Amino acid sequence: MSENKPKKKKWRKILLWGFGILVLIFAVIYWIVVTEKFSPTKERKAAFEVNAIDFIREFRKNDSLANAKYREKIVVLNGIVNELDSPDSATVNVKIVDTATGDYAIFAFQEQYLAEARGVKLGDNVSIKGSCSGSSFSEILGVYSIPFKRSTLNKQ
Repeated sequence: MSENKPKKKKWRKILLWGFGILVLIFAVIYWIVVTEKFSPTKERKAAFEVNAIDFIREFRKNDSLANAKYREKIVVLNGIVNELDSPDSATVNVKIVDTATGDYAIFAFQEQYLAEARGVKLGDNVSIKGSCSGSSFSEILGVYSIPFKRSTLNKQ
């Protein structure tokens, strides 16, 4: 019986050290992900440059294929602004809508590019570069939304 106690202590010590190491590893991974910095989109080369309506219709035709092709890639979309939204002083959202289906691409602008985004007007022909987040389909509205993050005006 007395030989069993040191073995239990040894295993308990090993398990505690193992748990501590796992916690440390997860903390480091979390810190890396949270503090990750992205290079400004304006400086990144686009993987694709397409007409906005053709791009949106590609998702309607086959969203799985389009998501595989565009998700997390820098894409330049050229089209006409249908909606503008500025819910607060820190954000501007520009929406390009396929009026035939209601499907849309929506662009959230990077903080350093808010001033130029505020200069965009309804009906403007724009070229916007951003990181495509993939699409989602709303069963209620029956439309695809394709959000872009870290967006910037490519040219006007």
